[in-house]
Amino acid sequence: MRTVAAPISRLIEELNKLPGIGPKSAKRLAYHLLRSPDEEAKALAEAILTLKEKIKLCSVCLDNTDCDPCRICQDKERDHSMICVVEKPSDILPLDQTGKYNGVYHVLHGTIIPTQGIGPEDLKIKELLVRLKDGSVTEVIVATNPNVESETMAMYLHQLITPLGVRVTRLARGLPFGAELEYADDLTLGQALENRREF
Repeated sequence: MRTVAAPISRLIEELNKLPGIGPKSAKRLAYHLLRSPDEEAKALAEAILTLKEKIKLCSVCLDNTDCDPCRICQDKERDHSMICVVEKPSDILPLDQTGKYNGVYHVLHGTIIPTQGIGPEDLKIKELLVRLKDGSVTEVIVATNPNVESETMAMYLHQLITPLGVRVTRLARGLPFGAELEYADDLTLGQALENRREF
C-alpha cells in the first residue's frame, strides 16, 4: 500500500484541524497547494504568519484588529452611545454588513456554559461595564446567538446593565433558534436589528 510523503501527511493533518474541513477536503487542499506555484504557497504562508503576528485585541471593544483602537472604535461617524454586544469577533462583520446599525461593538469572547466550567468571570463582561460607567452609552443591544447558553448570557447581562440606567435590547426573533450570527443572511440580521426588543 502506497504511503503519503510525511510533509503531505502533516499538511493534511493540519488542514483537517480547521473548522468545516474534513479529511477529504484537507487532502484536496493539500494537493492543490502542492500543485500551486511557489509564490502562491509562500503568499498563503506569509498571510497566516502575518495574521498571527499583527492581530491583537482592541483595547476598547476587544475585537481583532491591527490597530488600537480598532477602526470601528476610532470612527467618529458612528453612534458611540449604542453598544452591540456579540459573543465572538466573527459576529461583527455580518451585523455591520446589514447597513442597519451604525453604533459600536463589544466582544465577550464566549458565553456562559456552566457544564464546561465557563462562567461570567471568564468573559469580557467587566470591560463592558467599564465602558458604561461614564453615562455616555444609552443602549446596549445584546446580539448573542439564539440558543440556550446565549439566552442565559443575555439574561445575565440584562440583570447587570439595567440598574445602571442603560436601555438593554435584544435582537428580534427573526433568527432561528440554535443558529449562529456569522451564518445568517443580511436581510434576516438587518430585520433582527431593526426590530430589536426590550427584555
